[in-house]
Amino acid sequence: MYENRRFAPRRGSAGSRRSVRLPVTVLLAALLPPACSFTPPPSVPEPVAEVPESFAGSVLPGDHRAREWWTVFGDPVLNAVVDSVLVSNFDLAEAVARVRQARAQRGIARAGLFPALRASASATDQNTPANAGLGEQFRKLAGGENGELPGGVEFPDRLELTTWSLGADFAYELDFWGRVRNDAAAAGARYLATESDYRAARIGVLATTIATYFEIVDLRRRTTLARELVEVLLEREELAGTRYERGLATSFELYQVRLDLRNTQAGLPQLETALTDAEGRLAVLLGGYRSKLDAILPDSLAPASLADPVATGAPADLLLQRPDVRAAGQRLDAARFAIGARRAEMLPSLSFSGTIGVQSSEADGLFDVDQWFRNLAVNLTAPIFQGGRIRSDIALSHARFSEAAAAYGRTVVTAVHEVEAALAALANGGRRHAYLASQREEARASADLQSRRYESGIAGYTDYLDALRTLLNVESTLAGASRDLALARLAVHRALGGDWAAGPESLDGPRMVPAAASDRAGSTPNPGNP
Repeated sequence: MYENRRFAPRRGSAGSRRSVRLPVTVLLAALLPPACSFTPPPSVPEPVAEVPESFAGSVLPGDHRAREWWTVFGDPVLNAVVDSVLVSNFDLAEAVARVRQARAQRGIARAGLFPALRASASATDQNTPANAGLGEQFRKLAGGENGELPGGVEFPDRLELTTWSLGADFAYELDFWGRVRNDAAAAGARYLATESDYRAARIGVLATTIATYFEIVDLRRRTTLARELVEVLLEREELAGTRYERGLATSFELYQVRLDLRNTQAGLPQLETALTDAEGRLAVLLGGYRSKLDAILPDSLAPASLADPVATGAPADLLLQRPDVRAAGQRLDAARFAIGARRAEMLPSLSFSGTIGVQSSEADGLFDVDQWFRNLAVNLTAPIFQGGRIRSDIALSHARFSEAAAAYGRTVVTAVHEVEAALAALANGGRRHAYLASQREEARASADLQSRRYESGIAGYTDYLDALRTLLNVESTLAGASRDLALARLAVHRALGGDWAAGPESLDGPRMVPAAASDRAGSTPNPGNP
């Protein structure tokens, strides 16, 4: 299923084949740089090579434009909340740190491509008895069996030796089979995957922020409507009680009004609890406490309701747009390079090492170039028997590649299905919102009519209160539908991926610090964009 193959799309027109084939080719060119012969050729799961030509339910032609799409709601408060989250969110700070860890690991892996140089300086002072060790052996060799030196030379009782040295050590392994290059390439692919993870985390944080914001809008609106409804029902209960005492209404009518009142009153604490929880979650996303949220959110929130379709582009675009798909592809590439590195370990390795410098018995001699010395070594080693460790490492690498290929295929298929499900939810949510908006207009017209009839003395106040109660119930239902519609649109943009917000092109700058921490430190670094 995961053999190397040409990426042929499903049967269709020439234009549709190009639209599917081109993004796949671009993706492979970006993710699969050239490797040595020990690295398996690029391959992807079959579902990735056979991406559909279009999304089911897509009705608007054109490419997806993800950048700051939430501005179409025309809500400056939402825009300010998103901007604040991008600067101060703790999850994004964690993601930035993970990217920098991966970058450092890539640098560690690439270090093996270059010689290792190290400066050395030493001073040794040796003082040993002459009648032991090398001193005793030298005395016997020079003086014969009795150990007496010729010419009446007296052998010292102790040997003193002082050595000063200054040099440079070097070591280098010739990467003839590409083991180090493949390990470095695998680390680089994992680094790119971590950058894509950062972008996915940013989309996730922004999606959670936008969803929480619309939840707060909905809960505030429904809480206000519930309180107004309680006031209406209290009046309605009073009138029903009066009518019951006069024999103009049955006990069932009075009981029904009281039941509606108690249900509405009982639901109000639940709405207030949910609102408090949602506002707390948004404060956490902002990287601060409730006081920070109160400074951003005014009492009145009124984003527009949008049911317009979204341009999705082709499903093959997801391979480049969605960061989770890119991350899965880059991890597949890292697993491929790891196979090449493990295969190279089965072959001989050639390494060079040595030391060059100056050496003298006096410190002043270190500046005499005639005191130079060198120590060079060439090592050729090859594995003979290691109990199957290398072959097991190769088998492990192949298994990890198969795992990464399956994960990549699942991610692509899931992404396509998520887009199609989100498009269906957006279309259905728009229809439901339109029906409820029409119902609200009818309820509003009915309430206006009953108000005029009551003012004219044609109808009673009870009829007006009933019409007003119906209007408030419809308004509450419509508020929930508006929230669902906004979340459906959010789901479409999230499923399509892409860079939602502009930012710096590199994470090499200052580390992103949440606002609470940066205020204590006296600075506010900006987040980086890998």
